[in-house]
Amino acid sequence: MSKTTVGEALVAGLKARGVTCVFGIPGVHTVELYRGLAESGIRHITPRHEQGAGFMADGYARVSGQPGVAFVITGPGLTNTLTPMAQARADSVPVLVVSGVNATGTLGKGRGHLHELPDQHALAKTVALTSEHVARPEDLDAALDRAFAPFTAGRPGPAHIQIPLDVAGASARDGTPHPATARLPLDPDQISKAANRLSTADKVVILAGGGAKRAGAELQALAEHLDAPVVQTVNARGLMHGHALTVPASPSLQAVRTLIEDADCVLALGTELGPTDYDMYATGSMARMPELIRVDICAGQLARHAAEITMTGRADEAAAALLDALPALPKQSEGAARAKHARTAALEEIGPQYRAQVEVLNAMRDAVPGALMVGDSTQPVYAGNLYYDHDRPGGWFNAATGYGALGYGIPAAIGASVADPSAQVICIAGDGGAQFSLPEIMAAVDETLPITFVIWNNRGYGEIASSMEAVDVPVVGCDPTPPEFGPAAASFGIPYTRVPMDPQAIAAALQEASRRGTPSLVEIEITGSSPVQE
Repeated sequence: MSKTTVGEALVAGLKARGVTCVFGIPGVHTVELYRGLAESGIRHITPRHEQGAGFMADGYARVSGQPGVAFVITGPGLTNTLTPMAQARADSVPVLVVSGVNATGTLGKGRGHLHELPDQHALAKTVALTSEHVARPEDLDAALDRAFAPFTAGRPGPAHIQIPLDVAGASARDGTPHPATARLPLDPDQISKAANRLSTADKVVILAGGGAKRAGAELQALAEHLDAPVVQTVNARGLMHGHALTVPASPSLQAVRTLIEDADCVLALGTELGPTDYDMYATGSMARMPELIRVDICAGQLARHAAEITMTGRADEAAAALLDALPALPKQSEGAARAKHARTAALEEIGPQYRAQVEVLNAMRDAVPGALMVGDSTQPVYAGNLYYDHDRPGGWFNAATGYGALGYGIPAAIGASVADPSAQVICIAGDGGAQFSLPEIMAAVDETLPITFVIWNNRGYGEIASSMEAVDVPVVGCDPTPPEFGPAAASFGIPYTRVPMDPQAIAAALQEASRRGTPSLVEIEITGSSPVQE
């Protein structure tokens, strides 16, 4: 009887921890990691680039709520995933990257071995929450435990495990598991203090971040009890869709800042208060937040901003506990009127060009209800991040905030579709961003995924050009020629439609594409205006 190898034990360990899908490109330095994969029942998706693997794992994790896993080779495979790992860290997304590394006896010697880095482990540590080096077969179990720990306790993010070539094929041995980190319960004294403050306030405003996106029912019940407008950051969009108390607008907008500053108590649930949400115009300040109460799963994050009351815990549990601790009689504080005024003023504030993009997004949403809308850094995504009310919690996400990695949309949409095969997925990418990751569409073709790839084609980086012009820098490099997307779609073997920037035409194209249940490409051709960043 053959003995189980470390690579086979790794796959078994992932399956035991609930992993059902891996995104990866096999190579000579990961052959042993693949030994047990075919028999494991874990699905394998093959991207066209390791950066695509990382972004697919990110999109998968955001939709499934489970860690997205990528298998990559030593050296360039690992460095190609550093950008997705950094995006995952910025947005608190649980992603595990498993890589090979050169044989133990060669590490740090600088002798020119294939894919050699001076210190791959140290490099990964600069981005990952934890990077584990499996030096001996018996180290594997504890390494897996430590890598998975941030996914279940504390603020999630990217983790990394590397296994040397000589260790991956060695016989597995039982090791000593690392005890899982337990989540700390909410502090009842802080809940009591916060509830008392909320009950005495006349005008509460709630700030909901990405940490609250799975707390929809609890958030809505608390907001209704407090009669409090709810401002959603980008990663919280889709919560309380269409509700009278919802404010699906950026807290960087002056209209929303005014709403926040006019409150006499602000409750922040699962938001890091980062500048790409709260100061995207780089004014150097955020809205003043009176009597701030903060809830976050990460104690370190709570320490980064001054607050009157802080609580370490999950947003759903905190919202439920606060509701239980509040007086039984709901507040009456004209919350719906305050929210409506903020929505109206915010929509006016973003200007006619962005309002036109929001009309397009609304048409997309209404044409394909309940779709996952995954975006890259492009004009309609910028517009939606400023103001857009999606109809599915967690169904609007993109890489235009936080780390801001271009090329995210196409592979992340693939990961999202794998996570929820029943959902229609709409990927919004600009012609520039699409060129970062266009070949990944073939992974969607391989898997027959119901994704409509929408290319916003205005043929350039106009926003960057405007920024250069604003400071008297000669404009260089802002007009890359895009490919012809019709022939590109034909080469992929997928349907293609080109439409003008007309909400009704776009909606009709999306409805037709969604009925197919296969990948499609819709190009929105923008004419008669200067290009913008894509």
